[in-house]
Amino acid sequence: MSIQINENYTLTFLKKLLDTPSPSGYTAEVMKLIEQEAASLNIPLIWNQKGGAILEVRGEDESRTIGLSAHVDTLGAMVRSVKSEGTLRLTSVGGFMMHSIENEYCIIHTRSGKTYTGTILSTHPSVHVYSDARDFKRQEDHMEVRIDEVVNSKDDVLKLGIGVGDFVSFDARAIVTDSGYVKSRHLDDKASVAALFGMLESMKSEGWKPRTNVKLLISNYEEVGHGASYIPSDIEEMIAVDMGAMGDDLSCKETDVSICAKDSSGPYDYNMTSKLISLAEAEGIAFAVDIYPYYGSDASAALSGGNNIRAALIGPGVHASHAMERTHKQAIFNTAKLLAAYITNE
Repeated sequence: MSIQINENYTLTFLKKLLDTPSPSGYTAEVMKLIEQEAASLNIPLIWNQKGGAILEVRGEDESRTIGLSAHVDTLGAMVRSVKSEGTLRLTSVGGFMMHSIENEYCIIHTRSGKTYTGTILSTHPSVHVYSDARDFKRQEDHMEVRIDEVVNSKDDVLKLGIGVGDFVSFDARAIVTDSGYVKSRHLDDKASVAALFGMLESMKSEGWKPRTNVKLLISNYEEVGHGASYIPSDIEEMIAVDMGAMGDDLSCKETDVSICAKDSSGPYDYNMTSKLISLAEAEGIAFAVDIYPYYGSDASAALSGGNNIRAALIGPGVHASHAMERTHKQAIFNTAKLLAAYITNE
């Protein structure tokens, strides 16, 4: 089945997602956005105990259930300690290269609800001061947050209400170019969430139904490894929708939907992967099949969690993952179209 994706709807919702801070463990605000959007599409939503959302769409055959997942949690950091000079030492949330966040603007989210802006820097940030500034190793204990408040001591920072365990989110700086590129932090995995909602909006506007029941898990702990470790027990097969990696000997492009045959957790289900490839070919959807040696997904977590399922992995091609990422709108639309083909195909 070939569907039409509302481009304006999908990209507008993606921009809202990207502009909402949501490092793993601090996702309440973005989950409210998910709840509101599901309600606007008349899709029932329930919560799991970790704060993830489960949306359900009834299909033609209600005796079976397919699961689709994507995650809204992102990379980020927490305050590890407040330093004597009034800066903040960080601890990472999720896996990223320290130099990818150097000189990035950020927000400190306090437990009281107050927020403060700042900049992430190395502790040797100036070539005019430090002879090793260029070669100074960018590692966690060499990075800090310079707060945009008049603070000169640890006590000054504590008086602001900033403390150990407060979350730090990185500015996404999301832009959609005239040529169709979306460049932003956190396209992993908000681009996939937008693809899922683009598909759901198409169901409503075009009036089609999946062949079976579909449960969509919008998870909120994927970046730390356990987002979909538990899923509803009626799910028989699950497609994790997560970004497609690019580089080295991988063939995926920013306009493709990536079909992952194997990642660090092992091969994905042979029949599901083969079916996704056949459907992409039949529908004329630009795709690539790749293997990701340094990658795990919500499907990996679901399988490791002991869920009795078959699993596959697809997603829009994203360049420079876990850094300053970029994809193309066509990859997002192609992902939505392939998912629609899968859940409507006999």
